[in-house]
Parts: sequence; structure tokens; C-alpha cells
Amino acid sequence: MGILEILGLRGTSAPDRSSSAETAAVRKIAASLDRLPPEQARYIAAFAYVLGRVAHADLEITEDESREMERIVRDKGGLSEDQAVLVVQMAKTQALLFGGTENFLVTREFNEIADRDQKLSLLDCLFAVSSADGGVSTVETGVIRQIADELKLDHRDYVAVRSKYREYLDVLRREDGDTP
Repeated sequence: MGILEILGLRGTSAPDRSSSAETAAVRKIAASLDRLPPEQARYIAAFAYVLGRVAHADLEITEDESREMERIVRDKGGLSEDQAVLVVQMAKTQALLFGGTENFLVTREFNEIADRDQKLSLLDCLFAVSSADGGVSTVETGVIRQIADELKLDHRDYVAVRSKYREYLDVLRREDGDTP
């Protein structure tokens, strides 16, 4: 048994990947949403994981970022407060534990199951989570840009969404906290 099997990242037999490459992180989060249709649970799980990826980009997930993630997951996923808290907690844990190996895989999975409007909505939510603590760091901006690329969004899409959060971008803020 290899390390990937021990960590639950690969089963002992070949995984069933009939529709797309479903990651272990998404499967674990989606399992907590067992009352939802499987495709909806999978979508919410991938969506929440990518939010957690950005929240953890600067190696710290603040309470404000967590609350914003919970609000977004609740509103976008049509979940109860308790479900949203559970999904976000699981997404953050999965991002912390498996981020290095799963980040690209989960984002690629989201890219496969989401349409263009859903991808743009996620991009907006990534900036909302990053700005929840009052600023979007250059590290967070870089990760969001990378995710936009992985979602195959155009640079102008990224710039259009980022411009809504201009006042929070650390790279554009002066020492006094105001934007130029």
C-alpha cells in the first residue's frame, strides 16, 4: 500500500473516472451533502474547496474569510447555515491537508462541471473571500489569477472582476490605506 492509498488519495483498485476526474477532496466534502443530488453536491464541494484554496493562499484563513465563505456557500448552494459551516470547515481542512496535490485537480474538476457564468461567479467570490479581511494580498491575487487560468477564463474576464475589488488590492494601496 502506497502513501496515496493511506491518505485516501487513491484507492487500492483503479478509481472509476467515467464522467471526469473526481478528486478525493471533492468526494469527502460532497459526501457530507448526501441529501442533495450528487451533481449539485459535487459542484458545491468543488466550489467550496476552491474558495478555501484562495483563503489559505497567504497561509492564514481569517475568521472574516471563513464567515464570508460560509455566507457564499450558503447563498450560492442553497444550504442551511449548519450545512454551509460543515462544508466550509471540510473544504478548509482539505485545502490545508492536500492543497499541494489537489488544488489544480479540484479546479480542473470545477472547470469541467461549471459553465462560463458559474466560473465568473466563482471568480467574483474568490475576490470577495480574499477581501473579507480588508485587503487582497499580492499572493491571493496571484492565486486567483492562476485559478482564472485553470478555469480557462480570459485575462479581460479576470481584470473585469478584479476591478470591482480595486480598493482592496494591497498592491494599489498606499501606506495610509487609501487607494491612489
